Amino acid sequence: MPFIPHTEEDIQEMLTAIGVDSIDALFDEIPDELRCGELDEIPAGMPEMEVSRLMQGRARQDGQPLCFLGAGAYDHHIPAAVWQLTTRGEFYTAYTPYQAEASQGTLQLLYEYQSMMTALTGMDVSNASLYDGASALAEAVLMAVRGNRKSKSGRILVPRTLHPLYRRVTHSIVRNQGIELVEIDYDSESGQVDLSSLEQHAGEDFAALVIPQPNFFGVLENTDRLTDWAHANGMLAIAVVNPLAMSILKPAGEWGESGADICCGEGQPMGAPLASGGPYFGFLCCREKLVRQMPGRIIGKTVDLDGKPGYALTLQAREQHIRRSKATSNICTNQGLMVTAATIHMAIMGGEGLQRVAAACHANTKKLAQTLCDLPQVESPFTGPVFHEQVLRLPLAAKDALRALAAHNVLGGFDLSDDYPELENAILVCATELRSDEEIEQYRSKLERVIAAQVQTPCQLKPDW
Repeated sequence: MPFIPHTEEDIQEMLTAIGVDSIDALFDEIPDELRCGELDEIPAGMPEMEVSRLMQGRARQDGQPLCFLGAGAYDHHIPAAVWQLTTRGEFYTAYTPYQAEASQGTLQLLYEYQSMMTALTGMDVSNASLYDGASALAEAVLMAVRGNRKSKSGRILVPRTLHPLYRRVTHSIVRNQGIELVEIDYDSESGQVDLSSLEQHAGEDFAALVIPQPNFFGVLENTDRLTDWAHANGMLAIAVVNPLAMSILKPAGEWGESGADICCGEGQPMGAPLASGGPYFGFLCCREKLVRQMPGRIIGKTVDLDGKPGYALTLQAREQHIRRSKATSNICTNQGLMVTAATIHMAIMGGEGLQRVAAACHANTKKLAQTLCDLPQVESPFTGPVFHEQVLRLPLAAKDALRALAAHNVLGGFDLSDDYPELENAILVCATELRSDEEIEQYRSKLERVIAAQVQTPCQLKPDW
């Protein structure tokens, strides 16, 4: 909504009609000890013109650097039709479709989204979005604890190869519910889950094992073996996947003998722009046996009295959302706009289109890694196969190299030193289908000069630096 239409007189008239003196009086049931008081750090309101100027200035600060940074959010091509359709008023302002008779368009779109996601992941059921990939994993963990009747421990096995922010967000959400995340290490040679470290927990009581594919290093995990190990030890298997990778890799529903039980992840690669960090959306799919543990909206298809097809919210009554701890999470309107974009994006691309994008990303990342590893003392520390991005070790501190590249308008990758101190001087690089051969060569040339300047490696400087 571009403006708020109510004047002070309008507001006072409404307050008088309901018999209160002020808006604050509407919240008088909140105890004083729960009130945060004055929000001193929030600046005063601004006129529309000044707000527009401020936000445009902040947007310009991002610029348009050459992006080789991934680590969970990726610079993909989005067909022009995606957001031209997504921002139509019918979708742009839609609320949670509780009234099916007035929301058939939104409900059908969400039903199509669910159908596409189950086809992509190989699972039985999908909900209609969560806030982001990290919170989707947290919800998957809560689902596993509720749904695994064999486990009483409230413990989850989580590989260190999982995205560090996913681990932190999940811990923040579940820690006060008596759920413990137990980390397992990775093999320093392959970059995959260390199976010997995993085997130390054989026979112990855990509700689930989290399996990333690809993992945070871009390395492909042995998902069949990990899934079967989890099931053999009485655990559910939670897949955390890149949805684009599922278009060319074995889907989570087919891992091992019986497939993963829950599949979640970040939906940003499906039609959502980077947009300075969001908004994005999380997806969550599962086996049918766990459907009643699933949070948020599930859309069903039926027929009316005249035999015409229709759509409605199913399995969850609106009233269940007010049952507090006895209800699943109330994830409602939240990222519905992003899901709209994702549905249109997948419909435009089709299965073949997604496969072509995934193959191009893989080829470009492989080309980038090979090109950069031709530079002196640049190497890949892991031998495991990769899909979307790759870890490289540099002959200088990662933060220094990335800072120098950024000064020349290149986002060179993600510094791994804070989250993985043992990976000294290592960065995570990514090259999506948008990166051309010329841009890859431009990155190589600039990194070569950074190394020459900061490590004193003999190098022929070019006058265009």
